[in-house]
Amino acid sequence: MVLGRKSERASEQPVLHRLLPAASLPGGEVRIEGQGLKPPQARLPEVHIGGQLGAILMSASNAVIARVPEGALSGAVQVVLGSENGAGKSNSLHLDIAVPITENLHPVANPAIDAQGAIFATFSGSRGQTVPVSLFQVDTNYNVKPLGAAIVNPTGLAFDRGGTLYVSSRNDGSVYRVAPNGSAAVYAEGLGIATGLAFDHEENLYVGDRSGTIFKIDRSRNTFVFATLEPSVAAYHLAFGPDRYLYVTGPTTSSFDTVWRISPHGDVEPFFRGLGRPQGLAFDRNGDLYVVGSVRGRRGVVRITRDGQAELVISGYNLVGLAFARGPALILATNSGLFHLDWRTPGAPLPPEP
Repeated sequence: MVLGRKSERASEQPVLHRLLPAASLPGGEVRIEGQGLKPPQARLPEVHIGGQLGAILMSASNAVIARVPEGALSGAVQVVLGSENGAGKSNSLHLDIAVPITENLHPVANPAIDAQGAIFATFSGSRGQTVPVSLFQVDTNYNVKPLGAAIVNPTGLAFDRGGTLYVSSRNDGSVYRVAPNGSAAVYAEGLGIATGLAFDHEENLYVGDRSGTIFKIDRSRNTFVFATLEPSVAAYHLAFGPDRYLYVTGPTTSSFDTVWRISPHGDVEPFFRGLGRPQGLAFDRNGDLYVVGSVRGRRGVVRITRDGQAELVISGYNLVGLAFARGPALILATNSGLFHLDWRTPGAPLPPEP
């Protein structure tokens, strides 16, 4: 009887229930949950991701954690145990995998997207580093065009309602207004270590100073101190929510950082606590907030719902920012380039094979 039960368990077909998360950059870690996922004789299973083998980081009978291989494309995830005792391939779940757009850049915050769908990103460099071109435009066919601007340490990017691009410099504490031909002129200065940028509904510009101040620049270019936060070791990232409050992140020396929420009158309150090194942030059409950071020890893009529930929805490392694009899609910025990710409801099983 005992031998029969062992044989029955060994012949169990692997069954996948869900992927956590169901989207990833190459190199990200995905948790595959199901049953019967561990082969007999203490061997490791194979995990096939988009037709390639993923490296296994953890293996148990009810879960496997695998790394998404470089070059893998969106597609089926399967767990394969082998052929002994009838064990074999699991069912398939779909994993969305981001595709590289361009590399050899150095973003440190969100990319910006204009009304035509072109993407703007930076080569920010180390403090004080001067490069011939520090601002780049990527058209809708993903052709990269260097712009003439040679801003030192460009950091935050934002478009006004008229389609003019503004760029902050953490080197000289200025914000530049960039013309379509790439030439840049100082729009405001004396803004400390200028980082994140965001426009409100009345076209006032907000600038994060990582030493602890959020500045407000009105349409007459008068500058005010809007709010004060604790200093950040990296940068303040800014985004306005549908409630017209300003949301702010900035990684500090803590591993349990806060997303701050600032009222139109400058009152500061915590919106969510518990992210590791939160950086770029953006809202979707449903009003949910997406933040680059880590939650419960897993890094990538975290979605925070309006009622404060947090979930890792995209796995990946070296992320610094993101922006929603047509498609629907997400443009993801790492510290060396840009990725495109088709954005649909994740985690749906694939249709049965014919």
